Amino acid sequence: MPKDHGIGASPKRREDVRFLSGTGNYTDDINVNGQAYVHFLRSDVAHGRIKSINTDAASAMPGVLKIFTGADFEGVGGIPCGWQVTDRHGEPMQEPAHPVLAQDKVRYVGDQIAAVVAETLEQARDAAEAIEVDLEELPAVVDMKAALADGATKVHDDLTSNLCYDWGFVEENKPAVDAAFEAAAHVTTLELRNNRLVANPMEPRVAIGDFNRGTGDSTLYTTSQNPHVIRLLMGAFVLGIPEHKLRVVAPDVGGGFGTKIFHYAEEAFCTFAAKALNRAVKWTSTRSEAFISDAHGRDHVTKIELALDADNNFTAIRTDTHANMGAYLSTFAPSVPTWLHGTLMAGNYKTPLIYVNVKAVFTNTVPVDAYRGAGRPEATYQLERVIDKAARELGVDPIALRRQNFITEFPYATPVAVEYDTGDYHGTMDALEKIADFSGFEARRKESEARGKLRGLGVNCYIEACGIAPSNLVGQLGARAGLYESATVRVNATGGLVVMTGSHSHGQGHETSFPQVIAEMIGIDESMVEIEHGDTDKAPMGMGTYGSRSLAVGGSAMVRATEKIIAKTKKIAAHLLEAAEADIELKDGTFSVAGTDKSVAWGDVTLAAYVPHNYPLEDIEPGLEETAFYDPANFTYPSGAYACEVEVDPETGKVTIEAFSAADDFGNVVNPMIVDGQVHGGIGQGIGQALLENAAYDENGQLLSASYMDYAMPRASDVPYYNVDHSSQTPCTHNPLGVKGCGEAGAIGSPPAVVNAVVDALQSGGHKVDHVDMPVSPSRVWAAMNA
Repeated sequence: MPKDHGIGASPKRREDVRFLSGTGNYTDDINVNGQAYVHFLRSDVAHGRIKSINTDAASAMPGVLKIFTGADFEGVGGIPCGWQVTDRHGEPMQEPAHPVLAQDKVRYVGDQIAAVVAETLEQARDAAEAIEVDLEELPAVVDMKAALADGATKVHDDLTSNLCYDWGFVEENKPAVDAAFEAAAHVTTLELRNNRLVANPMEPRVAIGDFNRGTGDSTLYTTSQNPHVIRLLMGAFVLGIPEHKLRVVAPDVGGGFGTKIFHYAEEAFCTFAAKALNRAVKWTSTRSEAFISDAHGRDHVTKIELALDADNNFTAIRTDTHANMGAYLSTFAPSVPTWLHGTLMAGNYKTPLIYVNVKAVFTNTVPVDAYRGAGRPEATYQLERVIDKAARELGVDPIALRRQNFITEFPYATPVAVEYDTGDYHGTMDALEKIADFSGFEARRKESEARGKLRGLGVNCYIEACGIAPSNLVGQLGARAGLYESATVRVNATGGLVVMTGSHSHGQGHETSFPQVIAEMIGIDESMVEIEHGDTDKAPMGMGTYGSRSLAVGGSAMVRATEKIIAKTKKIAAHLLEAAEADIELKDGTFSVAGTDKSVAWGDVTLAAYVPHNYPLEDIEPGLEETAFYDPANFTYPSGAYACEVEVDPETGKVTIEAFSAADDFGNVVNPMIVDGQVHGGIGQGIGQALLENAAYDENGQLLSASYMDYAMPRASDVPYYNVDHSSQTPCTHNPLGVKGCGEAGAIGSPPAVVNAVVDALQSGGHKVDHVDMPVSPSRVWAAMNA
């Protein structure tokens, strides 16, 4: 029977009570007494020189407290980048200054020129319209390859070019890789685009800065996935506020998908302005602002080549990618197309030689950074599309070609510097074949043909790296922060626990799954465990939530802290039971002496910790609170196999997803229901990228898809019922829970499965189409069929 509590059970998410009843506490719900409001005047041109800003008339308008421009931030630090990449020649990347408000130039549509703080938001907006800006419009560079051409307009005048870095990995492999292609029996080449996306979380970004003149303390309330990192970056590198004088609070957050990892200029501005005015300052993004101020995702253009020998074994992979950075370097942007992408180019396959080249390019567009999956979807899409094309060119079954080249022995050291500890790629493919009913596909295809539709089946395998670590390694790779996680476990006298963690929840269900882990360790009811997160004044320093790290890293820190708690309670129990500590056992919330009927309840021991009448204080100090930091020894490596069935209408090119199946290996699963939900959400986002979503710019740097009128988000009718399975489990070997991470898998594995299915459908209809770029819109499909 299914478990009803603890690890492996599926209790309903406790946080959903407040979310579904409208009683959540989001940042926009917070209002500080006497707060003012800010409205940002944003550039409506992609590239221009600021000749003058006249705020006289605007400053005299009703309710205006102060108008800030770039001049007010001279001497203030700019928005920092959290990762430095060294290029293939050993040189550090070009790293331009990123001011809080534009100084001298604007570099993308949406760049902040000025900020009006007023008594009301309406007054701030009205005054912003009265600001006179003399702007000399300059040519914009939008296309990445054009941006690297000789004579191209530079986004940053002080840089040598628009090339941020030219990264090669593994550089010493390149001669051998080139030789392998010369000797190959077959080479498949594919050029593709990983389309630019806008994250569109349910809750737009919000920032409230507050300042206490009496104490000199600053507080920032913000929609963040990692409040401690915001405190570190903004306090130390931008505003120069000592960390003990800066509190960052991220309450309930309505979705992040990566876009709320980063430190944004609006956060720094509100904190700065609150101190300057001695008054709280609030900013709430509109949805229109979000399209031109939130970091975008993806936007890679790639040429990938796959070499095979005469027996169809993969012998080498070679890729050449242009990665768009936008106008500035967002917090983790440089790492996404490099260490989060290049290290995953082996995929699930034992290819002996791999070389990845990435050219990161500045353009006059919104900065680009991590979006659900961050680098791993880009790698998987390239690899799984070129394998499908190779199978078609060779006339072999695409599943058989994958199976032939699967890694089967673990641990496995890839040629791109990572070591997979566990996996069973045949196992996930076996599970997929069952749940997707491959044997019945031909009958379904014939039924579609009878209705005048083309039916296609697309298959994809993926592997991802989660819980990026360890800190000393990523530090050598350019990370400017540690990537450990922390937890403090405080046990109250009556036995209840409060766990304070640096892992932030913004839809993952931490308040449900984390107590399952701790309650099982102690043997108590999960209702006795409360989770607190999102406040830097409460939790120890932590790195936040992204990269599917919460359970693998944050959960492991909780396990370590709870182990310390259990060790201390066993000492107390030993005194209470007059037994040796080594003989004390804890099971189902009761301490007992091994081999006897002597026992004492968990609550009696915790009470004794605070009322120490029965043991000498020189042996055990009062209280019951422990802290642990956990720094992983390696990534975790979830993997899986996905299948998509589509119908294509040959008259219109419209694609309809008829079925989608996902078989994943997430290691040990704590809450199957939450895991299912995470996979469902990820697949939905992946389908959105594959079929609908695209952030498109014109040649002047104007974002053409800057609202829901033009940016197509997936609706309920665009996605099918998902058939998911995670019965194939190979536990991670280097964290105490054996978990691997599940939050991004769906977004990684689904885009190539969808596109593979569309190409298969077109091929089945006699159309010699090898590839259609995402989003696979009706117009693109129709054009491919009629080319």
